[in-house]
Amino acid sequence: MHIRVFTARQIRTMDPGRPEARAIAISDGRIVSVGTLDSMAPWLRQYPHDVDERYADKVIMPGFIDPHTHLRMSGTFMGLNYVGPIESPMPDGVRPGLKSVAAVVAELKRLVATQNDRTTPITAWGFDPAAQSGHLDRDLLDSVSTEVPIWVISYAPHIVYVNTPMLELIGVDDNSTGHGLGRYSNGRLNGWFVETEAVGRATRPIAKHIYRPGFGREAIDRMGLVAARAGVTTTADLVWGFESFEREWDDHRAAIDEGSFPLRISMIPFEPRLRKKYGDDMLDYLAAKRAEGDSRLMTHGVKYVNDGSYPSMTLLLNPPGYLGADTGSTGEVPWDDMVERMRPFWKAGIQIHSHANGDRTIDMTLDTLAALQHEHPRFDHRFTIEHYCISNTAQARRLAALGGKASVNVYFVHSRAQMHAEHGFGPDRSEATARLGTLAREGVTFAVHSDFNLVVSPLRPLQAVWTSVNRIGADGETVLAPGERISLDRALRAITIDAAHILRRDHELGSLEVGKLADLTVLDDDPYSVPAMQVKDIAVHETVLGGEPQPA
Repeated sequence: MHIRVFTARQIRTMDPGRPEARAIAISDGRIVSVGTLDSMAPWLRQYPHDVDERYADKVIMPGFIDPHTHLRMSGTFMGLNYVGPIESPMPDGVRPGLKSVAAVVAELKRLVATQNDRTTPITAWGFDPAAQSGHLDRDLLDSVSTEVPIWVISYAPHIVYVNTPMLELIGVDDNSTGHGLGRYSNGRLNGWFVETEAVGRATRPIAKHIYRPGFGREAIDRMGLVAARAGVTTTADLVWGFESFEREWDDHRAAIDEGSFPLRISMIPFEPRLRKKYGDDMLDYLAAKRAEGDSRLMTHGVKYVNDGSYPSMTLLLNPPGYLGADTGSTGEVPWDDMVERMRPFWKAGIQIHSHANGDRTIDMTLDTLAALQHEHPRFDHRFTIEHYCISNTAQARRLAALGGKASVNVYFVHSRAQMHAEHGFGPDRSEATARLGTLAREGVTFAVHSDFNLVVSPLRPLQAVWTSVNRIGADGETVLAPGERISLDRALRAITIDAAHILRRDHELGSLEVGKLADLTVLDDDPYSVPAMQVKDIAVHETVLGGEPQPA
């Protein structure tokens, strides 16, 4: 055995029994000792070793974990032109956000002016009508060009906007029919394609530009680099099977084997796709994939989508509902069928992840969990409510009583809560978005995640920590629901050891303890030492996976 020792200015272990250290010893990808060079002397006297001081002036933490992303899909979109409202990290740097429709139009005009081939569509992603003060439409995009086809997909991929040349490529006109075709008041097509069926229809003519040979690998490599630069060493893709179970798995396997993917990843299947593809054999398929997996690529659970999204205001709310018209939507599985649909996984000991943004959906999710527990009681099932955006204290208590967990998108507190107080959810529920303080008080284990990039939020774990601790709104000064703030330590747990718990990996990840995998995030400064308002500005220096520094 050969031991490699990294020294650091400070090591934050996230092990409450031994929270600080100055050196970490690693062999064969796992941690041998954590402490100081003096404390680990018995190991160093016994085995050959080297002391690596490259991080001597840095701060080491357990590798950050984002337990809910969509990396392959996100990386695919990143290959397109960006027109979103927020700064977006990219492999080649940070793309600035465009704050208005006018700015988006100006960027599209720039792209058209620089494109020599007038028949190739301009493809762009990231538009957000709420944050950018209005929708795009056919006439507006025709003002950009009536010659070059233009195709723009929203940040959360629910709407595609096109101009007239693109309508012609899609093969629709004012006489066309079909779900999701937007129209002006006079019946003329307005260039909108809304929700899955219509978005698919609008995408087919440009599929060869987006889904070209090798796109999956390119997407994974692109997003792996972005995630690593944010300090992430482990994530989960909670829409596995959206394109193809085997192609998605194989793309990740190839990226890992070829050394271009600096992360560990859990692939969580989308249940309707899993059931449709494998039917009665779905449990056998998951068992086979679990056996095929390893510490870098694995599967552990199943996911249901049971309402819409927070930023698109399509989540389900209890009374008094929305400020305006009710725009909530349900998932593909009817609630009357939910217990039956979840039962096989529950009885097989497979973890269930239930997408539930609104308080009405959370109630229905808790009812389902209670029914499953009544039928077949289980301990340590780790049934996880994903997103958990609009909730109340009673739901947190009930979740704790049922042994459930939460994985929460806290980014919205800063980026969107004030916006939706004015239109959407009203001030009370908007300000209390992502009630981490209540979850903590009620004893619920929770993580925080980005959901990148199916919602308008960045993949930046330290920003999630900053938001959790400060709860500063988009105006930069208002504290939203101050009782829902949590301590810095609890927030850092939510991106390390508690996030590992959500992914059933806390036995090997999430804290720096003997025997665990040696995954590290190296920071330029110590989150515990800087003012709370500066946590998000701490630079990530590097990540280490299994004891090996990863290229950034």
